[in-house]
Amino acid sequence: MFFFSLPTFWQIGKEKFHKSQHWGYCNNVAMLVGEDKPGIGGEPLPGQSLKPKYSVFTEELRHGAPAWIAFDKQVLSFDAYFEEEVPDKNQELYRIRHCKIYFYLEDDTIQVCEPRVKNSGITQGPIIRRHRIPLPPPQEDQFYNIEHFNINIDIILYARKYKIIDCDQFTRNFLRKIGIRLNPPARRPDDPYTKKRQKILDNMKPLRPYERLDTLKQFLEHDRHVLRFYCVWDDPASMFDAPRELVLHYYLSDDTIDIKEITPPNSGRDAVPLFLRRDKLPKYAPTGLYQPGTITGRTVLNVLGNLTGGRSRYILDNRKTGAVHQEFYRDSDLKIGAVINVWGRKIILCDCDEFTKEYYRTKYGIEDFTPVTYKAPPPPNPEKIVPPYTGFGSEEDSLCSCMGLLPKPPQKDVKKFMEKDRYGMESNILRFVAKLVTDSPIDQDRKFIISYFLSDDTISVFEQWQKNTGILGGKFLERHRIKKPGQELFKSEPSEYFKAENLFIGAKVCFHGHNFLLLDADEYTINYMEKHANEFSVANVGVILKKLQGMTEPRSRQIRQMFAASDPEHTKVIEYDSFRNLIVSITDGAFSEHEMMTLGRYYSVKDKYEMDLHFLLAVAQEQLKKNNFEDFGQLSAVLMYNDREKRGVLPREVCRTVCKSFKLPLADDYLQPLLTMFEDDHKQVKYKKFVDELNWRENQIPAFQTIKVPPK
Repeated sequence: MFFFSLPTFWQIGKEKFHKSQHWGYCNNVAMLVGEDKPGIGGEPLPGQSLKPKYSVFTEELRHGAPAWIAFDKQVLSFDAYFEEEVPDKNQELYRIRHCKIYFYLEDDTIQVCEPRVKNSGITQGPIIRRHRIPLPPPQEDQFYNIEHFNINIDIILYARKYKIIDCDQFTRNFLRKIGIRLNPPARRPDDPYTKKRQKILDNMKPLRPYERLDTLKQFLEHDRHVLRFYCVWDDPASMFDAPRELVLHYYLSDDTIDIKEITPPNSGRDAVPLFLRRDKLPKYAPTGLYQPGTITGRTVLNVLGNLTGGRSRYILDNRKTGAVHQEFYRDSDLKIGAVINVWGRKIILCDCDEFTKEYYRTKYGIEDFTPVTYKAPPPPNPEKIVPPYTGFGSEEDSLCSCMGLLPKPPQKDVKKFMEKDRYGMESNILRFVAKLVTDSPIDQDRKFIISYFLSDDTISVFEQWQKNTGILGGKFLERHRIKKPGQELFKSEPSEYFKAENLFIGAKVCFHGHNFLLLDADEYTINYMEKHANEFSVANVGVILKKLQGMTEPRSRQIRQMFAASDPEHTKVIEYDSFRNLIVSITDGAFSEHEMMTLGRYYSVKDKYEMDLHFLLAVAQEQLKKNNFEDFGQLSAVLMYNDREKRGVLPREVCRTVCKSFKLPLADDYLQPLLTMFEDDHKQVKYKKFVDELNWRENQIPAFQTIKVPPK
């Protein structure tokens, strides 16, 4: 017990009070203020020294930036330890605990962490979380900064004394840079109890020594690395005496082997998961297989023998006297052509995979991996003989009945159907104008429309109705696939059908005994054939020019004179009929009409003729008049309603949409040019003028015939 006299205790408290506080005046009133409070304008009072709240760094060290930017993610690391008393154990009186002290330069925060030690029994990790730590009393109003840290000093953090013994290289350089002289590093003490325990463990010897087999390295290096060999086992005792194919897997991670049998279909054998389960495969000893219990992990010695009347005394044999050592198959024993003994069965290694070859090439330098042939090559598959067509049903349906016991309907080309079926404005139908090739004067003037459907290669023929011919027009030939003429009916080979490339202008085709001459085609057909010129040789300009070059090369000068004679005015442009007659005379009729037309279209003059506005309006009014369309006032009102800004103009697409909503009986080919002609400089349609010009009641325009300009 300690006793203080009252004056002494009062004196100590008074000194602390006057050290931290002093008197000041505010509005001529005496007040008690803190010692660190500055005067007016932040200037220190006489005799007052203000202490910085944070670490002070020079301008050169901060590069003109604040500390929280200049020292972001920069930490000083110190090695330290502290002594912890252990009052409850006789084996140790204190414990040395090593830790790390981190000082964050950006905000003067401190963190203390203890590295985790395996099997220490102590809760380790963060001892003090990151925050600013105050100084010990009586300076608890201040915090630790950079000037309080050095090597080989003691610091007190929350009443626990830490001994700083060293720091890392970055911390050394930084402290020297700010002018702190570093002390020499201190020695790191050892924990006496840990040292004592380690000494006991080093001196301990187990009573029963054992062999430690560490296979972790082999497992980590070769996990999932498997050598694969293709083997064969010729079983002479088998009833059928047929070699049995096997697959041997050697696992490099633990030197184990498993074997799987490849069971062919219809072999009559049961399909088992494994021929040999995964395990180490022992080599076959000359004396035969060992009896169970012969090979053990340990051996014992009977030290008393039979001296004690049948009672024995055994001890472990450290030297393994008389132990039987068994060898197992390793990767060095496996190679192509080798014969291994799998529990009495001779198995030949015939081949291996690429990973196995690369493994042996890298480790053992083996380059010869010639496989061992163990069976004759399979005989060639017999040619399937298809019986001739019987005439019942279609050829495809009859052929499907020969492919299996259960007849199936012939499969259609769904992909081609989806690609070539009608989609939007793409009809994928080639249409030709044709006539009959006949001597009958009645049939010579008959006109036909031949349609070829690209989706399923079918053909239909439609006859145009003509006045005063006595022949009813309409469907002439139902849509179906048509065979080429001159083919045998009852044969094994499939018949040939007309394809798209067989139809072109000038071609002669025979449909069921009717001979047709193709005279013309619509614009869609011609454009489609030119677009897919690789499928249609008559529309391929490159093929035609190459063919023409071989014919005209010997007489090129004569041909040049013939073209010059056809152009007496030297305009370098001639009519198509003259061009066609010249090509016919040059090629002696070797070119078809479609090939000559392709050349003419390729070298034609692309003149842009201005469309006659009056003619278009006349045709449009005629269409509206035939369909009794008179809702011009309502059409103008809807267009005016869509004109929110009341400028009198609208975009072309808006006008087109409104006209379609009114079901204006005008084709899109007429409507688009009409809207274009009423556009202003900003591509906006003057809708009021457009409606007034279409009004056939008030502004009727007389129709007149169009003048066709021949192509050049």
